[in-house]
Amino acid sequence: MAKLAGSPDRCGVAILGSTGTIGRNTLDVIRHHPDRYRVVALTAFSQVEMLVAQCVEFKPEIAVVVDQESAESVERHLKSAGSETRVLLGADHLEEIAALSEVDTVMAGIVGAAGLLPTLAAVRSGKRVLVANKEPLVMMGELITEEARANNAILLPIDSEHNAIFQCLPEHFKVGQDIAQVGVRKILLTGSGGPFRGLPLEEFSTVTPEQACQHPNWVMGPKISVDSATMMNKGLEIIEACWLFSTPHTAIEVVVHPQSVIHSMVEYSDGSIIAQLGASDMRIPIAYGLAWPERLDSGASRLDLGAIAHLDFEPPDPGRFPCLRLARESIESGGTLPTILNAANEIVVDAYLNKRIRFDQIPRIIEEILGIVAYSDDVTLEKVLEADERARASTLERIEQKYSA
Repeated sequence: MAKLAGSPDRCGVAILGSTGTIGRNTLDVIRHHPDRYRVVALTAFSQVEMLVAQCVEFKPEIAVVVDQESAESVERHLKSAGSETRVLLGADHLEEIAALSEVDTVMAGIVGAAGLLPTLAAVRSGKRVLVANKEPLVMMGELITEEARANNAILLPIDSEHNAIFQCLPEHFKVGQDIAQVGVRKILLTGSGGPFRGLPLEEFSTVTPEQACQHPNWVMGPKISVDSATMMNKGLEIIEACWLFSTPHTAIEVVVHPQSVIHSMVEYSDGSIIAQLGASDMRIPIAYGLAWPERLDSGASRLDLGAIAHLDFEPPDPGRFPCLRLARESIESGGTLPTILNAANEIVVDAYLNKRIRFDQIPRIIEEILGIVAYSDDVTLEKVLEADERARASTLERIEQKYSA
């Protein structure tokens, strides 16, 4: 449990991916509650100047960067600023700081499969783990939830949708528990439909990365923005929800909700539907995760229902969003197939952002990779990492041989 306000022992927080959207918003919540939280460690990939500014302000004990040039630059700037933050080089240190005894809470905000090992390390160390990255649970959700139970770790979802679902469940519900045990019949997972919900399908081939990154409601990084445009983000969220709430994908319904006001809903066995509403601001789920089971001021703006006036809902168009089908087929088959799905998606999105493939080719390539890369029913860390590596190599090869201009 997070330390109570006024306690001399503030809750120690490590933020994996502090310069990304999740990391910046987490620091903003902490900024509003300095008596309650202290930053123990920050990690970043390449945004050196931002990481330096964060270290100067929040004074973490440790900062981790993954390449030599960035580490030297951060160390040089911090030294000139009189900072005592220690700079560590290399991805291996991500697991180390996730397990530090001074750390009570780990914000797992590293995008992609790179977040798997540090998230697993935090779980195995019995931390409160705020899961903001979908990929670890997509890749090996069963193992992570089992490790959480075995090590008394607390898993709390930070994705706005899964956090909303969690808020709609009874207070005694624990992540990883079967939602049927608390009377839930169905999860209603909402999604905006992204920027191309109404775009004619024949125009998908000309969509630019700049257009795909202009989400109508949320401010997100480029990879997540493209996932929203293809609705692969919702496909990955289906898989994640299966593990967080111990339910089959058939009990999860995706609902397109353009306003992004209702962040998700649960339907109970008596026919009641409970929804969580709020502004499109990640500080709300982050604050809930940091303080749970309490609540604290997130700094987010308040929702004005009168100004919104109406809320719209519609089923997703399967022809427009084939990634939803691919995700359901992956979790239905199980094993390491969701890992292959995720790896292929990361590679094709990167290729799209670098203008090597077209937007409409993203789901096509992923489906081809799912059909050619062998998968295992045995979900161990070794098998998952092997599947991830094979899928990435196969996807790169496929793009080079068949799709690159």
